Amino acid sequence: MPDHKHDQDHDQDQDHDQDRKEGQGQRRVPRSGWAAQTGVFLTVALLAAGLCGALQPATGIPPEVLQLTQFGPALAVAAVALLWPGRIRDRLTGTLPARRQGPAGHEARLPSGNRAALLLTPALIIALSAGGALLTSGSLPGTSSQAFAHPLTLLVTAQLIGACAEEVGWRCYLQPLLRTRFGPVAASVLVGTAWGLWHVPALTQGPAYAAGFLTATVAMSVILGLALERVRSNRLLLAGGFHTLVNLGMLFVTDETSPATAPMAVFGAACLAAALPWIASARRAATAPDRIAAATADGPR
Repeated sequence: MPDHKHDQDHDQDQDHDQDRKEGQGQRRVPRSGWAAQTGVFLTVALLAAGLCGALQPATGIPPEVLQLTQFGPALAVAAVALLWPGRIRDRLTGTLPARRQGPAGHEARLPSGNRAALLLTPALIIALSAGGALLTSGSLPGTSSQAFAHPLTLLVTAQLIGACAEEVGWRCYLQPLLRTRFGPVAASVLVGTAWGLWHVPALTQGPAYAAGFLTATVAMSVILGLALERVRSNRLLLAGGFHTLVNLGMLFVTDETSPATAPMAVFGAACLAAALPWIASARRAATAPDRIAAATADGPR
């Protein structure tokens, strides 16, 4: 497991170095902390999502194909980039495929086994949701009939675009920003909470529904946060792919348009169950001794 304290110190040193760089020249740019950047991002993400949602009917784009509110986090990243142009590049490191592999390139990419596990986790979540629905109600929630009115290729492409518009904000910007001050699990929980509260309509369905929804977003955020820890390549595609697979599963299997509380509670429990192996794996890695140190500690000098 990577030394997260070292990572935090390294990120803080990068911030101080950036401050010195920004201070060179005729006018010194005042230092703004992570809290200010987080506040601006969340405010713009919420306002932009509301504006995009209000404009959706005028566009004629069916919401079951693509919800324009998903572009709120991407617009928030653009706003932050305008205010803190010197910081945005470091925060978005690893969003896209790496152009070249550096000295630590062997650590820069998610191992193939973890990549497969991450992209298979949505299938586990949907399977657990479907199984829970069968146990609690005796039948699967009805699939949205509107979804079948559109070509599958269109649905998948639109869902991926919308998911990436969200994830460039949540997992590619906000998660690395909060990781400069918090550990991987704590940062993931904070991002997941903000992600859940950002879905304002879901919170208006009642306390039990909102609790199930927030459980789901926090658990999925923990999965993504732990899976993408120290990943410096293709973060957007990996997070967007995970998000897309979950959305498609909810659309076709669990019927995300249903306001019923029980399916959402089951979905939240399924996400939490799927997150537990990731948390257990991270803890085992954190307590495992360094292989080189363990191999040489008692060896001959």
